[in-house]
Amino acid sequence: MRIGLFADIHSNREALEACLYHAASQRIDRYAFPGDLIGYGADPVWVLDTVMHYHEKGAIVVLGNHDAAVFAARDRTMHDDAQHAVEWTRSQLSVPHLRFLTGLPKRVEQSDCLYVHANAWNPGGWQYIAAVSEAKKSLAATLCRFTFCGHLHETDLYHQGATGRVVPFKPVAGVDIPLGIHRRWVVVLGSVGQPRDGNPAACYAVYDKDRNLLTYYRVPFDTDAAAKKIREAGLPEWLGSRLENGV
Repeated sequence: MRIGLFADIHSNREALEACLYHAASQRIDRYAFPGDLIGYGADPVWVLDTVMHYHEKGAIVVLGNHDAAVFAARDRTMHDDAQHAVEWTRSQLSVPHLRFLTGLPKRVEQSDCLYVHANAWNPGGWQYIAAVSEAKKSLAATLCRFTFCGHLHETDLYHQGATGRVVPFKPVAGVDIPLGIHRRWVVVLGSVGQPRDGNPAACYAVYDKDRNLLTYYRVPFDTDAAAKKIREAGLPEWLGSRLENGV
């Protein structure tokens, strides 16, 4: 079983197309989308139609904070430009899109894998896993061996052995990571549609369940086209610049 993991797409058609095209050569058996399908970018309709198609075929999809923002009460922690993008996104969506989003769970547990957008201890609170202390808190909230999450827009990996100590690890794209069977793992996936680690290439990952391997991939996409669409839609200019610079 090989699971393709695509987090934080953020309405970026060019990035998701590039990742799905790359993943087609990776023998993916199941697809998972751990939240923030929309927000920031200019193609929410195409992205949702695509993810809904995969969902109909059995893909795992969980709710992210930007997904929730289009139908929930305003998130006071969201900055004004992000809220502007949420309101513009809402105006583009159909009733079936909104129905799909409102029906998404905040967490999905299958076998020994937990899928959430932000963390395991409070999936709807949207706190980040950005340090060992937060990874440890998330591990304490589930019995699952793996927690797959996004939200941070950067790649990180944490593991916990028999002693309970949580150790961070910075993954390298394209390098298979053996996942020790006597350890538990928090896998922070990075972002398909809005990377923030200085590398504008889209990011997704593949978990090979049978071989106990995890591989992160970075996939270049047409950042100029995606940024141009953002500007033409009247969304904040820096959202386009961020794609071009990867920060």
